[in-house]
Amino acid sequence: MTETNDASIKRRLGEAEKILITGHIRPDGDAIGSMLGLGLALLAAGKDVQMVLPEGLPKAFRHLDGSDLVKKTVEGSIDTFIVVDCADFERVHEDLKYLDIPSINIDHHITNQSYAEINLVEADSVSTTSILTEHLPAWGLEITSAGAAALLTGLITDTLGFRTFNMNPKALRQAADLMEFGLDLPKLYYQAQVSRSFKAALYWGAGLSTLERDGQIAWATLSLEDRRAVGYHGNDDADLINMLSAIEESPVVLVFVEQPHDRVKVSWRARGESWDVAQVAAGFGGGGHRAAAGALIEGSLDEIKQRVLGATRSIL
Repeated sequence: MTETNDASIKRRLGEAEKILITGHIRPDGDAIGSMLGLGLALLAAGKDVQMVLPEGLPKAFRHLDGSDLVKKTVEGSIDTFIVVDCADFERVHEDLKYLDIPSINIDHHITNQSYAEINLVEADSVSTTSILTEHLPAWGLEITSAGAAALLTGLITDTLGFRTFNMNPKALRQAADLMEFGLDLPKLYYQAQVSRSFKAALYWGAGLSTLERDGQIAWATLSLEDRRAVGYHGNDDADLINMLSAIEESPVVLVFVEQPHDRVKVSWRARGESWDVAQVAAGFGGGGHRAAAGALIEGSLDEIKQRVLGATRSIL
């Protein structure tokens, strides 16, 4: 990060009249928190802002103030296109690809491809919301109370509740500063990290029943039939991957989630700094962080499990 980036972003936002903000497909708490934190700050500054997620806002984050402003489609024209928490343009939703090169890219993934006109990428930050918490004032933008709740939610989710190996004193100080807006940290923590539906718990059970381990790797599998049988409506693993990361014998864990049309969503988690699962995910067209990564891979479930497990073993 340089002073030039701050000056460039401040100037671009100052000139902007019609702003669109989005995050990556299958948005998580950091993508949503970043979009809301920045969007609400720009709205408070009098800007015309659209926050768009074509897949819609996941139910787990609809308690956040301002979430009702998130739309599925773009309305009218825009002059400034901002993408947050997204390592490459391929992970922007297909419905927004017509917008071409983004104006600003704000992200913390080490695999970021610097695909925008202005790129603010800080791979040592624990979350994209951490970057925004630090830089919004430098851009002349005020963090609102609702924006602070969104930013704190991103901090909580991307550090798995302040417990990833890249946690640092700055992030904890930021969390404390955001709490000064009158936020209820235990409540936000529960909503972001703990609360799950009964169907999600049944879905966990289906995945746990498939649990396997080979040396330092453990993995679980969720099929389309598992999803149908319990009535779970998401296309993810309901955060089963974070439960598996607690297995003490396995510093690297994976979850394979079968998708329609012969595709499989794979999630990796690694404990400690010794393993770089982002490197493995990148080999399958995905990305992420050293300790947390994912990829959407075309092929049958059995075939992809064999290929991915082989590649993952190579880093151990």
